[in-house]
Amino acid sequence: MINGKLTAGIIGGMGPLATADLFTKIVRMTEAQRDQDHVHLLIDSNIDIPDRTAAILSGGEDPLPYLRASAEQLTAQGADILLMPCNTAHYFWKPLSDSVRVPVLHKPRLTAEECRKRGLKAVGLLATTGTIQSGVYSAAFEGSGVELVFPDEAASAALMHIIYDEVKAGKEPHPEAMHPYLSAMREQGAEAFLLACTELPIAFAGDDAFPYIDPTELLAAEVIRRCGGKLK
Repeated sequence: MINGKLTAGIIGGMGPLATADLFTKIVRMTEAQRDQDHVHLLIDSNIDIPDRTAAILSGGEDPLPYLRASAEQLTAQGADILLMPCNTAHYFWKPLSDSVRVPVLHKPRLTAEECRKRGLKAVGLLATTGTIQSGVYSAAFEGSGVELVFPDEAASAALMHIIYDEVKAGKEPHPEAMHPYLSAMREQGAEAFLLACTELPIAFAGDDAFPYIDPTELLAAEVIRRCGGKLK
């Protein structure tokens, strides 16, 4: 804590561009007249953290020791609160949270609460197959009164292409390729779509064909509130 305000620590690197997107949103969403009005942030862009989807779906290397190491480094440097931009990493939230002495924000729960406040009845979940199959959003939305509409196999494949082969690969994303799938999910009742992979807000930036909800923005807003900043 500095000058009575909490310091936030970002467990990042999952991926680097998504980490930068969260940082940029925190800065741009803060009402500030000077540098000192912003949130004090520590960022560990730990690119060595193994792929979370591979760990969940196919027995890939366990990311938890890396997440804990990043958390310990950030708290040792003075972080009073921790957060992870990566949605899939929240599969490991409970053991990570239990291993540190400071709160770890839970992005899917913040998202579920916001959807409930907006009075939505059903939202489409756009995420990696790891996030979907891990159940982190299903668990967060349980009892919220908001139904999740899931992409079918073809839509999931298209999403994974955008996430891994376009954004993570540093290529131009093509969100319009998802439009037919989103239309089908609208027919199933989805009133809006959760950009529930940190690469997706980057991919869908400027695309206003459908109503989107950005969990990264919700996480940024919560960090600003918790750390004594003012939201624009």
